[in-house]
Amino acid sequence: MQKPPTEKPRSILLADDHAVVRRGLRQVIADECAGALVEEAATGQAAVDAVRRQAWDAVLLDINLPDKNGLEVLKEIKEVRPTLPVLILSHHAEAQYAARAYKSGAAGYLTKDSVPDELNLAIRKVLAGGRYVSPSFAEQIAGHLSGETVAAPHETLSDREHLVLCEIAQGKAVSQIADELFLSVKTVSTYRARLLKKLHLSNNAELIRFAIDQRLVE
Repeated sequence: MQKPPTEKPRSILLADDHAVVRRGLRQVIADECAGALVEEAATGQAAVDAVRRQAWDAVLLDINLPDKNGLEVLKEIKEVRPTLPVLILSHHAEAQYAARAYKSGAAGYLTKDSVPDELNLAIRKVLAGGRYVSPSFAEQIAGHLSGETVAAPHETLSDREHLVLCEIAQGKAVSQIADELFLSVKTVSTYRARLLKKLHLSNNAELIRFAIDQRLVE
């Protein structure tokens, strides 16, 4: 009697800079995908290198990494492997980054306070080739489409402008932001000037207040 073909174990890349978080996510993955092959990456560059090195069935990607912003890493991953499903995990509320993540090619966006069952559902859906959208974000999208809600001012910003705004809102100096984003001080200053103009603000204090009011920083 011929044996049924053995299903190939799923391979999942887990990119997060906190060992405790990675351990918890490993357990969730094990519960959902028995026998899954999981590799860990603690930095954005390590995640991109792992994607360049081999094909994965899915990537679970933290948006806050020590060397690169998760949205930047997402874009690099999609350039290397356009069809690879990437599930974004973040402690930031959906209102802050979800729309940008989906526009950059994410297959899903989950906050880290989501219950394990929701993460299991999201993993299952992206591995099947679909996208996971939480009920709360789906409601937000419906509100925009129906005209019931108005887009926030910061939604008109480019991804890089948005990132610089969040960095300024955390009290970082232009030189520090330049170092972290691998940009020149002049370039960061240009982004800051654009932010002030687009948001009709006058100085860093007003930028910080705006970011807090829009819940762009914790």
